[in-house]
Amino acid sequence: MSEITTNVLIVGAGPAGSAAAAWCARAGMDVLLTDQATFPRDKACGDGLTPRAISELQQLGLSDYLNACARNRGLRASGFGKTLLLDWPGGHWPDHGGASPRRHLDNAIRDCALAAGATPLEGARAVDAVVESGRITQVMLRTDAGMVTVKPESVIVADGAKSSLGRILGRQWHRDTVYGVAARAYIESDRHDDPWISSHLELRDEEGTLLSGYGWVFPLADGGVNIGVGTLATQKRPADINLRSLLDTYASARREDWRLRGEVRDFASSPLPMGGAVSNIAGANWVMVGDAAACVNPLNGEGIDYGLETGRLAAELLADGTKGIDITTAWPEILNHHYGTAFSIARRLGNLLTVPGFLTAAGPVGMRSTPLMRLALRWMGNLVDESDQDTAARLWRAAGRASLRFDERKPFGVAA
Repeated sequence: MSEITTNVLIVGAGPAGSAAAAWCARAGMDVLLTDQATFPRDKACGDGLTPRAISELQQLGLSDYLNACARNRGLRASGFGKTLLLDWPGGHWPDHGGASPRRHLDNAIRDCALAAGATPLEGARAVDAVVESGRITQVMLRTDAGMVTVKPESVIVADGAKSSLGRILGRQWHRDTVYGVAARAYIESDRHDDPWISSHLELRDEEGTLLSGYGWVFPLADGGVNIGVGTLATQKRPADINLRSLLDTYASARREDWRLRGEVRDFASSPLPMGGAVSNIAGANWVMVGDAAACVNPLNGEGIDYGLETGRLAAELLADGTKGIDITTAWPEILNHHYGTAFSIARRLGNLLTVPGFLTAAGPVGMRSTPLMRLALRWMGNLVDESDQDTAARLWRAAGRASLRFDERKPFGVAA
């Protein structure tokens, strides 16, 4: 058994962990970035990059990488007999989105962290931890070469939605609020250069039943598209769906329009804890970020942007110094400050979408109004922050604050 000491141990080298590693290393910290996989590796994801994600990647210094990726000007929304073209709202956000396979994107962000000075350790799975008075003093990693014990000053847990280290640390995922299940695959398309990402809001299974989710086709720069399906569920109304069958049905429906060639490949699926529906996400010297902290938007399933942002926020917290700060309560409050209002109202709306008959009634109404759907795109993409003072932004924030007052369990386990 070998032993390593470090300022910061980061478990998980996806967008959240690698972004945190890059920012920590740039702040002068000694960083050990671990992952159970060997890079490059795949990840079940829609591969879409919202303007929020584009902004974070640009701040990391990945503009050249983005220039080689697919770029889109907005969303083509289809359903209930209508198709609308909805530009990204712009403002202080970039006026475009993008798409990149996670095999390439995650590797690029990780390379950015390594270039900043982070030390990599691949093929290392966190299997146990020693916690004393809420403080992680040791993390045990299993590797092909044997066990490795890491003695860190601080730990950032970024090992994804299932978060095996999170389970060891007592993380709880609360499924009484809305969560998602999704699947994606890849397929060749003669429309791979389409300037719009496409979402079909009238997702139906092979029986023709309307589901509380959507299907997507996201053009990529490599001659293919990412095609996928996702649906919402709650503990009360679980998603009893064969995702592979649903994706095959959806791909068949899109084949002629998107001029799809060949068969779908690289099918992958994943559960998605959403809207901060977790608790016990911090301790005396550790925090959870990204999917591990359920930082996924309940209205569109987007998590890359929140992973990048929370990785940066965690690095800023450590760089500022944590002496005298109770991280156990401070970190959930930080996440709640940044995302609580948006996640609370989004969870509430997502819950509504799982109610039988709601989408059938509301879907056609929304699709009849382009201005309403433009507003929905901005809200669903959470392209609003405190600097936005227009009526739509103030309304979204007010709705979020009102929603928080009625939450029995606030995002990230924050006490009422």
